[in-house]
Amino acid sequence: MSERLTRRGFIRHSMQGAAGTAALMGALGSANLAAGAASGSREATGLLAGAAAVDITPKVLPVITSGGFLEGRADTIADPLFARGLVLDDGVKRIALVLVDNLMMPRELLDDVKRRASAATGIREEHLLIAATHSHSAPSVMGALGSRCDEAYAAFLPDRLVECIRQADANRVPARAGWAAVTDSKDTNCRVWFRRPDRIGKDPFGDVTIRAMMHPGYQNPDYIGPCGPEDPALTVLAVRTAGGAPLALLANYSMHYFGAAPVSADYFGRFCAEMERRIAPGQENPRFVALISNGTSGDQHWMNYAAPKTDLTIDAFAARVADKAMQAWEAAECVEDASIDMAETTLDLGRRTPSPERLAWATEIRAAMGDRAVPKDQAEVYALEQMYLAAEPRRELKLQALRVGGLAIAAIPCEVYAITGLKLKRQSPFALTMNIELANGAEGYIPPPELYCFGGYNTWPARTAGLEPAAEPRITEAVLGLFEVLAARKRRPLPVCAGPYVDAVRAAAPQAFWPLDTLAGEICADLSGNNVSARCEPGVAFFVEGPPVKETGHPDGICRALHCAGGRVAAALPVPGDAYSVELWFWNGLPCDARAVTGYIVSRGRDREPGAPGEHLGIGGTDGDGSAAGRLIVYNGDEKRTLLTGGTVLEPRQWYHVAYVRQGRDVAVYLDGHAAPEISGVLEPGCPQDTPDLWVGGRSDALFGLEGKLSHVAVYNRALTPGEIAGHCRAAMA
Repeated sequence: MSERLTRRGFIRHSMQGAAGTAALMGALGSANLAAGAASGSREATGLLAGAAAVDITPKVLPVITSGGFLEGRADTIADPLFARGLVLDDGVKRIALVLVDNLMMPRELLDDVKRRASAATGIREEHLLIAATHSHSAPSVMGALGSRCDEAYAAFLPDRLVECIRQADANRVPARAGWAAVTDSKDTNCRVWFRRPDRIGKDPFGDVTIRAMMHPGYQNPDYIGPCGPEDPALTVLAVRTAGGAPLALLANYSMHYFGAAPVSADYFGRFCAEMERRIAPGQENPRFVALISNGTSGDQHWMNYAAPKTDLTIDAFAARVADKAMQAWEAAECVEDASIDMAETTLDLGRRTPSPERLAWATEIRAAMGDRAVPKDQAEVYALEQMYLAAEPRRELKLQALRVGGLAIAAIPCEVYAITGLKLKRQSPFALTMNIELANGAEGYIPPPELYCFGGYNTWPARTAGLEPAAEPRITEAVLGLFEVLAARKRRPLPVCAGPYVDAVRAAAPQAFWPLDTLAGEICADLSGNNVSARCEPGVAFFVEGPPVKETGHPDGICRALHCAGGRVAAALPVPGDAYSVELWFWNGLPCDARAVTGYIVSRGRDREPGAPGEHLGIGGTDGDGSAAGRLIVYNGDEKRTLLTGGTVLEPRQWYHVAYVRQGRDVAVYLDGHAAPEISGVLEPGCPQDTPDLWVGGRSDALFGLEGKLSHVAVYNRALTPGEIAGHCRAAMA
């Protein structure tokens, strides 16, 4: 090998060996770390790289396929499957990445592959990263829901993966590497949506719990909106030979899968073939290899369910993604001195095991199946899954992070939501970060904790979604700790929203100002400088797309919001005297004929006091003669029963700015900064003027909560003027 190490360069390493291990141990507590110290017998050199693509198409048909609730079988090959590998070597470390056209692979199988590949190549096991592309049309190599493992294919696959690593390692030549990212927001969207509160569905256990569900259908009136954000970044690692010839491209994109008849590599295979055709058609020595990894796509899909149905073929979709990848490939500036490093840790997590009652339910269903091993419906699927979870109540996860110059790569053995990927990218100490899911194992979905209360497929306890609700924050923290080791510096703080609107509100000296751009945790940050906390109740989702406010603080330029679906934002905030104001942006997702009151936006009053004595700003519904339906209303509780009504019928699924102003016995409500108030009148307070409890997104007694989004809530201990309110609205569009 020394004859091939001809290109020398400056190699920068960070926190190697004991120092790096100690730092990460401090961050991760008792987690087990393998950081991989440099070998003293090797000398730092310039970068070498090798790539290979090995055919893993099944030779024996039919095969069992997985990817749905029930087991599938395929007896035809729609397109070939591949394992694609890339080996990087800077003279101190060798690192291998392998992407496999498969739904998901168990850690036990991959650990065996790593042991064998390490023996064959000398690459350390902890420096091997193997991930599934997540094709839903490939042979099954592990049991999942109603599908068994295809034992013959599971025995065939490991040899091919070892061979892929061996070939990529043998193909190393002097190389250069670069990295870049572009935005492709057209081709991935959040696929998990909130259902209307009067349209809650029944889960496989017979309980009415489905408040959120994937694949709602295009513009389905039973659904309100997405439960989370998108991650539209398409990131690439570009590798060229020292002479500039294309050698490999590793792409990363958060889109679940397209959908193809088995046996197929889905759009992942078509994308790789398209990139190879565009970048290096016919190139043989070295053969250019394109790889694509699945990002944080647990809740992502190509369908945009907010728009009319789109007719799109898998080839057209792959070509569109390839168009964006070409932009990133061409933008990546390859350098010779890109050093590499890699760290690994393990994390022991509990599973959500069944209660005795649920296990008894499962046992009864299993007994009724008799000798039949394959379930035929969802009830049988989830009955068997309860027994699997009970038999193995804990799992050890293997987490990895690697660095190639200024690019960081996280490897997580789960189906990860986009919001988690954004947490990692926005706090990573590296200039650019990609996240690879279903790497080094397959431990199921990890929704963030706040989403479990909404139920739905991604939360139903099974091997595909069985980890404890705290799994997501624990995994996120562990990966950020690995990044800190590789970077030898702390993570970045999360971005704070900024822009002309934020400046205008802060200049008006609010008592509290909550942008509600929360990414994690129940506490909402206060930008007023007064440290007034607000807390999200269960039933609130984070970081959805917000109002059309110019945003300069978040790197994607998108204003963010909370989505209330049964929960409120609560604050204790004394209001001195008889004057105060609340202004905010809101988005209502319900039609005005859905219930008696469409939803309350802002409320003062003691928590859950019957009759809701207080004062409450909301949107009218079918109550009374229906004349208030879709209009802003102000109500002071069931005892005083004063109702003030606005004149404008608000459109559902539209953002509005509203300011509620009290001055003595008089109240005024301003809509979208208009000088004339939408509501003006006398309203006796329904609760004492010094009542500290403020609720946003619901009423004080928790009835008729807003089914929609909230952003940029500001509270003032004085009456805002119409001119100030109008000025704030103008600043939003500046």
